[in-house]
Amino acid sequence: MTTWTGQGVEVHVQEVALRDGLQSQATLVPTEKKIELIDRLSASGLRKIEVSSFVSPRAIPQLADAEAVFHGITRRPGVIYAALAPNVRGMERAISARADEVNLVMSASESHNRANLRSSSEASFHAIKEAAALAATAGMRIAASLSCSFGCPLEGEIQATAILKWCQRLHEETGIHSISLCDTTGMAYPALVQHLVGLVRKSCPAVSIALHFHNTRGLGVANVFAGLEAGVIHFDAALAGIGGCPYAPGATGNICTEDLIHALELSDYRCGVDLDVLIEAARHLEHLLGQTTPGQVMKAGRRLQGHPAAKHDAREPESLSGRSSTAPTDGPVQGFATSTRTPRG
Repeated sequence: MTTWTGQGVEVHVQEVALRDGLQSQATLVPTEKKIELIDRLSASGLRKIEVSSFVSPRAIPQLADAEAVFHGITRRPGVIYAALAPNVRGMERAISARADEVNLVMSASESHNRANLRSSSEASFHAIKEAAALAATAGMRIAASLSCSFGCPLEGEIQATAILKWCQRLHEETGIHSISLCDTTGMAYPALVQHLVGLVRKSCPAVSIALHFHNTRGLGVANVFAGLEAGVIHFDAALAGIGGCPYAPGATGNICTEDLIHALELSDYRCGVDLDVLIEAARHLEHLLGQTTPGQVMKAGRRLQGHPAAKHDAREPESLSGRSSTAPTDGPVQGFATSTRTPRG
């Protein structure tokens, strides 16, 4: 097997549009519309959906209805309904809302951690440790996300030693076995992905690694394939490509779920997702937001999707001057530029 021919290897994609996608949107999507969208996504075959975030409603008003959304969705067997929580209070709310899995978050960058979570990285780690202990008593699945793993807009390059330190401590001191390396502002590139994933896998062989990429600089899907080559099969993506961290300057959307599924299927990876249902859900989300979203497959269709031929007038074509063209079929046609200048655009 090579990276480009998956030969049926199963890849797991977690949908994060309802959390990471909506948290930076100016439009407040009504609770009932979120519930409807999650139910659509559940029907698509996705096996993990990040429903919301249990953070301060004052900090992220777009997600103030987290409990109501969790209580309103139709839970499908086999689908994990996850949430993000930064601390013990968030974990308590997640337990009350019956989240299946909680993602505890901190940053590898001290500056970003203070901007995003209003505390030092060390303080956030201890909050995660407390929250993880509480989750264990409730029998809840736990994962952790390490923001700015591939670079920080405030500090620049993050040393691999810092990533390895936090991964080791998250695993050894909190018992967390699943850690997502997050590219918070799209600074990752394939060689760096392969290098860092290789180091983490060697240093923490018992940890299941997930990757969370943003497409800020157009390298999102390329980074996924670099992750696949490094042995990762768990990735985050957002419907229609929406998203971005409110506390990370320059952050734009996540990699697009339907675009990623399309690329993986073409390369013979198995995702277990109905792409047509995803595409319709992406179009629905774009309508809800009232704005154009970054998703490409929802606009262009699948690779070999046919389009009806345009109907042409049976009359002779006319030149720009309004006279009938008499140009032979193997020569230049009047009305079209024949200049050798390079066209702009």
